[in-house]
Amino acid sequence: MKVLAQVVMIVAVGLLNQQLVLVAGAQEIAPAPVTSPWSSDSLASAAGDAPSPGRQGNSNLRSEATIQSGTASGTGDPALGGERHPLYRLSKSDTIEVTFTFSPEFNQSVTIQPDGYISLKGAGSLLAEGRTLPQLRELIAQAYAGTLHAPEITVILKEFDRPYFLASGEVARPGKYELRGDLTVSEAVAVAGGLTQQARHSQVVLFRRISSEIAEAHVVDLKKMLNERDLREDLHLRPGDFVYVPQSRISKIRKYVPTNTMNWYLNPLQF
Repeated sequence: MKVLAQVVMIVAVGLLNQQLVLVAGAQEIAPAPVTSPWSSDSLASAAGDAPSPGRQGNSNLRSEATIQSGTASGTGDPALGGERHPLYRLSKSDTIEVTFTFSPEFNQSVTIQPDGYISLKGAGSLLAEGRTLPQLRELIAQAYAGTLHAPEITVILKEFDRPYFLASGEVARPGKYELRGDLTVSEAVAVAGGLTQQARHSQVVLFRRISSEIAEAHVVDLKKMLNERDLREDLHLRPGDFVYVPQSRISKIRKYVPTNTMNWYLNPLQF
């Protein structure tokens, strides 16, 4: 029995040594984990925990986008990152007064020509259409840089095309009206004298120009709104809107019906 126990012990020790040898060999053969040279940890350690140029550039872009969305000289919808209170942009026939604080001999009042340019005294022509007053002031300062040293300039808008809307069709007084304050379609019809007897109250059309070639149309049912005493669907006007009131079908037919025939239907006993 002692001999058998010794043999079993020797065999167990041999198997244990064999497993240890296999485990050690597997650890030596297994490759070490490879670190990518472009990983964020290696870049941060190589730069001494400094932000990488790419990250810094992205942060700068984000900060610039944030600043641009708050400026008033940009364009676009505030919900999409544009300006909330845009500055007025000059257009044709606007009159501008340019004042030089230390050189009053260059003071002048100019009008934007049909081509969009203005003519400055001793500085030639500048494109003013589509620019804001601060932008135009910088351009004028650059134009006089060769004549005046660091001129102090003030640019004031004296006359401009005031906001307006157009009313046409079956209204009492068709024409062009100033858009003063917040005005709706029903209020614009009232300003134009109200609807005529031939007007189609249920299909008042509001034309709104989106660009120089595209315009959108909205149909307003004034009859329904007034009958239901609900003005929530009454659209608000914008500068340049065109309100058109079409003619009713009955009034169109009435023009082609003879007068004596209409009298016969209205009072047949007179014959």
